[in-house]
This record gives sequence, C-alpha cells and structure tokens, in this order.
Amino acid sequence: MNEPRPDLTRNVLAVLFVCGLILGSFWILLPFLGAIIWATTIVVATWPVLESLQKRLWGRRELAVATLTLVLLGIVFVPFLAAVGTIVGSTDDVVAKGKVLLAMEVPPVAPEWLGKIPLVGDHAASTWTRYAGQGVKELAAVAAPFAGKAAQWFASQVGGIGLSLMHFLLTVVVAAVLWSNGEEAASRVRRFARRLGGENGEGAVRLAGQAIRGIALGVVVTALAQSLLAGLGLLIAGIPFAAALTALVFILCIAQVGPILVLGPAVGYLFWSGQTGWGAFLLVWTIVVGTMDNFLRPYLIRKGADLPLILVFAGVLGGLMTFGLIGIFVGPVVLAVAHTLLEAWTDQPEKAGTPA
Repeated sequence: MNEPRPDLTRNVLAVLFVCGLILGSFWILLPFLGAIIWATTIVVATWPVLESLQKRLWGRRELAVATLTLVLLGIVFVPFLAAVGTIVGSTDDVVAKGKVLLAMEVPPVAPEWLGKIPLVGDHAASTWTRYAGQGVKELAAVAAPFAGKAAQWFASQVGGIGLSLMHFLLTVVVAAVLWSNGEEAASRVRRFARRLGGENGEGAVRLAGQAIRGIALGVVVTALAQSLLAGLGLLIAGIPFAAALTALVFILCIAQVGPILVLGPAVGYLFWSGQTGWGAFLLVWTIVVGTMDNFLRPYLIRKGADLPLILVFAGVLGGLMTFGLIGIFVGPVVLAVAHTLLEAWTDQPEKAGTPA
C-alpha cells in the first residue's frame, strides 16, 4: 500500500509564513526591544526584593509594585535634580575657581618627577618647557581644535538626553507590568523552554535568571565599592566638590566607564598645583580603585550564578563590546544558556546499539 507523500509545497509555505510572522513581530517591536530587555533584566534581578516587600505591605502586590516603581523613577530623576541643584548652588564657587584658573601660568621649570616617567618623560618635559610662562588663555588657544571636537561630542550627548529619558520611562512602564504579572510571564517562558528542550530547556531558563541576578549583584556592588573608595581618596587628598565627584564616579561605574575619568583629572590638578605628595598618593589610589573591578565583579557574579569564571568574564567583556551597556547582562546569559545546553547534550547517554 502506497503511503501518502508529504505536501512539500505546503510545508515550505507554512515555514516561510511562520518565519515571516516572527520577523514581522520583531520588526514592529524593534523600537521597544531595548526597553523590554532592560525591564526584564530589572524585574528578574529585583524579584526577591518584590516578594519581600509584598510580605511587609500586608501581601498587597500593587503596593509593592508602586513602591518599586517610585524607587526606580527616583534612581534617575532624584540624582538628576540633585545634580542640577548642586550646579546652580555652586555657581559662585565655580566662577571664583575659574578666575583663579585663568590667572595661573605654567611654571618655567618642569618638575623633576616629570622627566623620570618611563618612555614619555623626556617628551613631557620638553613640552612643558615649550609652553613655560604661558597662561591658561594661551594654552586654550593651542587646545582649541581639540576642544571643538569635544564640544561637538558633548552637544551630541546632550541632545540624546531627552530620548534617553523617554526610553527610561518606557522601561519603567514595562517593568511595572512585569512586576504585576511576573509569575504568569515566567510560567509562559518555562513552558516554551520545556516545549523546545524538555527539562534541559527549563533548566536553562532558571540558569539565565540566576545569571541576571548574579550580574546585577556584581555590577551594582562593584560600582558602589569603587565610588566609595574613590570618594574617600578625593576627600583625603583635599579635592574640591568631593561629594559631587563621588556621585559622578558611581554613575560612570554603573555605565562601565570606570572612575578614571574623574580621578585622572584630579591627579593632574594636584600635580599642577604643586601638591606632588598628594598627587602621588591619589595616583596610586586611582590605579587600585580603577583596576579592582577586573576581579571583584567576576567574583560577585560567580557567587550569584554557578558558572565558570572564564565564561562570566568573557560574557561581560564580549557583551559590553558587542551590545553596549545592556550586553553586560545579555552576554553572560547567552553564554550560560549555550554552555548548559551543550553540557546537557554531551552528557546524554548514547542509545543502546550505537557503536562506540
């Protein structure tokens, strides 16, 4: 008896239709994809906090969601308003410091330590001698071409602040929805993963959640430690506006830029003003604070998720270079899921009768 032949045309058209439907859905959701990924990351990382808060608020989920939403809004808008208030309140001090800076001149003789720096010491000393006796205004004329490029970059960044705030508000809205219906969303993801990969697929979803929480722990705690130590060093060295600079260091560390952009100019300021001892102290302090994230962040992530350290390190760096800031979370999660599924597949016992 002849078996019915499969309808190849129908199968191909069905696959093409499903692929087109998936691509169309992604195309429509593309403007919101970043906000959805960020919101999912935030919700997964803070879900234990939500459950604990819900127990303290008489079991009311809506009160816990409202509290976390206000906290999330405050994380951005409160520091932003505080920074604006600090800048406005410090206008007189900034103007006074600017007048003093404009009156400064390059000392005629380069300090001895400058020429002793390996590789670049002689060139730095000759450059110092070339501009000796000139004031800040004359030096500003030399640096004008570089300042123009810096101004263009700064203007482009300021222009994107409004768009970033809108993106953040959308992230908050999606996070509030996920906090309200997190169990249902997690159940759907687990069912989908089980449908694809059975128990291994569901295990990969759980591992992805652990990886996100571990990465959030590593990023936030590392940024907090670096900013506190950086602020302590600035305070000890007598740098003006140490509190505002510490807050800026924390923002830069969260963005994975690091504290060097704040501590480096502070070191230069101390050497420029003749405080060589404090400058050397802050230089060593900067090296320690600026490099501690290379071992502290992977260690904390490793504590939060049971993953090989090299996998975590490669995921954080590779994700950051490929996808930007969100890649810090996406990179390790993708590598963790791939690693788990590969291990489950290789450890599966071979079927009976399969030749060795």
